[in-house]
Amino acid sequence: MSEETGNLNIPQYEYDEGSIIHLEDVQHIRQRLSMYIGRRGDGSDSTDGIYVLTKEVIDNSVDEFRSGSGKRIDITLEDKTVTVRDWGRGIPFGAMIMAVSRLNSGGKYNNKTYKQSVGLNGVGLKAVNALSSFFKVQSFRDGATKWATFSKGEITGQGEEPTSERNGTMVVFTPDDEIFPGYNFNEEYIVEMVKNYAYLNTGLTLNYNKTAYKSSEGLLDLLNDNIDEEPLYPPIHLTGEDIEIVMTHGNKYGENISSFVNGQNTILGGTHVAAFREAIGKTLKDFYKKDFTPADARQSIVGAIAISMDEPEFEAQTKVQLGSKVVNKEGLTMQKFVGDFISLELDNYLHQHKDVADILLAKILSSEKDRKAIQGLRKETKERLKKASLNNKKLSDCKIHYNDKNAERDATMIFITEGDSASGSIKKIRDTNTQAVFSLKGKPLNSHKATKKDVYENEELSLLQAALNIDEDLDNLRYNYVVIATDADMDGMHIRLLLLTFFLKFYPELIRQGHLYILQTPLFRVADKTHNVYCYNTAEKDAATGKMKNSTVTRFKGLGEISPEEFKGFIGKDIRLEKVHLSGDDPVADLLEFYMGENDNIRLDFIRDNLRSDIDNVEEAQ
Repeated sequence: MSEETGNLNIPQYEYDEGSIIHLEDVQHIRQRLSMYIGRRGDGSDSTDGIYVLTKEVIDNSVDEFRSGSGKRIDITLEDKTVTVRDWGRGIPFGAMIMAVSRLNSGGKYNNKTYKQSVGLNGVGLKAVNALSSFFKVQSFRDGATKWATFSKGEITGQGEEPTSERNGTMVVFTPDDEIFPGYNFNEEYIVEMVKNYAYLNTGLTLNYNKTAYKSSEGLLDLLNDNIDEEPLYPPIHLTGEDIEIVMTHGNKYGENISSFVNGQNTILGGTHVAAFREAIGKTLKDFYKKDFTPADARQSIVGAIAISMDEPEFEAQTKVQLGSKVVNKEGLTMQKFVGDFISLELDNYLHQHKDVADILLAKILSSEKDRKAIQGLRKETKERLKKASLNNKKLSDCKIHYNDKNAERDATMIFITEGDSASGSIKKIRDTNTQAVFSLKGKPLNSHKATKKDVYENEELSLLQAALNIDEDLDNLRYNYVVIATDADMDGMHIRLLLLTFFLKFYPELIRQGHLYILQTPLFRVADKTHNVYCYNTAEKDAATGKMKNSTVTRFKGLGEISPEEFKGFIGKDIRLEKVHLSGDDPVADLLEFYMGENDNIRLDFIRDNLRSDIDNVEEAQ
């Protein structure tokens, strides 16, 4: 080892002026797209890049409406091409090409032009342009129209001519399949996006593929459309300057709070949600003049908050979490802004609606009673788990956790496996910095009709709950990805459903925030003398055997049959994860009844139909 390099294994290269490279705007976006749109994806996840691109375009049209121009937006999706047409003011002709092709250029740096806009970074349309194989922008202004076309961010044509069309802007784009290989749009995600725009912008009509979406009651419509249980009392809907909230209570575990900033759905919450949660607890405590624990006041709450503010600061370009601690240049804190509004308006509402106040008090007291009933049990459980953790090596932990302030926190994941055999391969080759393994002893408790007390008394689920650190809330969740890794057989599918039932029943917000996944592992290995091809389904297997002569096919029945060296490629950078989705439209009670209710034959058919295997003779899951 040389003193100069400090490491004999690192090759040394000349570092001179030629080492300094400047990437043009388009090149930078295409090479560093995660800075601009987050994840790449293939369209199977609602946070994949193609939906971020779609939202960036619609955001601009919504911002026109929010600035008082245009009350209608037409959106179409056809053959992977998205078209968005608004009836706003139209992009000024002289700056149109610059506005869609040069970073840090746009009309939203000056608050006189756009107030309380979502897109403030001058990035959105440039990213859409750079990451599309075809991109067209067309502006209509005062009897004339100007258009320009691009491919992968490079201009291919432009023109200007008279028109009889009304003022506004049209953007057409086709995401580049070099950037998003094998992508497809899921229309359900786009419809959900469009609905949210409608809820947050009363008076705006959004036509998606000729279906109109419009809201007259804002967040109240959102809650009524999405709640999947009978509320204990009519939803409380409060509106003020730059703030709107809606809330009620149900009987389910946890909290279900949607949040928005300037029309942007902040699915991971942020400072406005923290202020909302704090204000609800404090206001109810003061109103009833009882020393409630805030968690009791919020237990089973279903609600939403939307705020409008100048120059919001988000945690990333994808804008799913608000970071702003102050609301305006005068230094008004988010905590005071939200807290003062709720303190005044909710207090007034409860004084005027004694029937609602009585129902709400009964709910809080019921939650308090349930919490105290298991308080002693929780303490006993924690002591028991300390001893169990010493003797039971269920959890093979990693060094970095999601609740750490670490650059790698987003990569943290925990694999929940069935038994030591299944977890053995993963334990040996996992990244010990960011990947943990939790081994189940067998089939976990069917928690469909269980209570929290039952969970604390069940060692298996108690240990899992403790490993995730979600006993009290999700604020200190230890892993970004909670991955169910079970075998592709009847028993594996049954265990998967039992775990899904547990999370749906007690921690649905874990799913809503996008933390729960299913690990996809290969079912077959097709091999000849020189190649090994791993196939995840029968179609891939047939394609591989068709290309190889004298190949042999190995069917993996369980994770334990895959060697550690083979497994290395399946949980590394090419890992295949299927996100478990839970939207507001999904009826949790019905899902739980279907998965684990008294319908054995129907569930057995579902398991058989959804197995990723070719097993003809299967045994019924016990």
